Amino acid sequence: SNLLPPTLLPERLTSRHTAMVSPAIALAFIPFVVTLLIRYRHYFCLFYRAVLVRRVRDYLTGIPKEERAFQYILTHTIPGDPQHILETFDHWSYHCEYLSNLGPQKAKILERLIYEKSPLRVLELGTYCGYATILIAQLLPLGARLYTVEMDDRKAAVAEKVIRLAGFDDDTLIRGPSQEVIPQLKEKYGLSHVDFIFMDHWKRCYLRDLQLLEAHDLLLEGATIVADNIIFPGAPHFMQYVKACGKYKWRIHRTSLQYFRAIPDGMAQLTWTGLQ
Repeated sequence: SNLLPPTLLPERLTSRHTAMVSPAIALAFIPFVVTLLIRYRHYFCLFYRAVLVRRVRDYLTGIPKEERAFQYILTHTIPGDPQHILETFDHWSYHCEYLSNLGPQKAKILERLIYEKSPLRVLELGTYCGYATILIAQLLPLGARLYTVEMDDRKAAVAEKVIRLAGFDDDTLIRGPSQEVIPQLKEKYGLSHVDFIFMDHWKRCYLRDLQLLEAHDLLLEGATIVADNIIFPGAPHFMQYVKACGKYKWRIHRTSLQYFRAIPDGMAQLTWTGLQ
């Protein structure tokens, strides 16, 4: 009476075999998952701080993280002291919420290049919260002019307040997409040429905007272009063009992602030669 019909035996054996194999497969994957978590733990931490924490606090406070950062800056910094504002930004980004500012390590690279080149006309693409804007503004020689472009109105509003707090009321913040602003720089903003460009906006826009600067004859011979986040998240098409076109001398300053020393990153330094 305990015997099963022959037609049901394969089904019972198969289900029993599956039940026995599944835990074994799961156990076999545990070392792989653990290795993955250990190897990429810094990237998981970045995702947690930059995405998950932001979304929760956006929901709880009803205001974006850039505005929360500005409220912190306003109550913890010394007005008119650019360096103290930068340090307060860094403290917020290390200990409160992650902001994709330039950060102290990359700031040293940009500072050195500004000192070396002493540019008179500087274009920044991607103002964000104004961190790099006030860093550049405090380093420029007398008579130099800085133009900074931000397409996001909310971030531009925060940046404008940060720039004023630092005491740089005369710097020009242009609101709008870079692909629309760059063709208007000569006629609308009176910027005939640029001798230093800092790119820190959407990485997929680097190549397009570099070619727009070329097409509208905005690059002086010897102009310097500095592009952030070349390694992470990266701008492969931009670097491929730079290396292949023959118009630039270039080098990579290897460093780490802002506020995450364990994640490799780099800044590209280009020098416009105009040769083809």
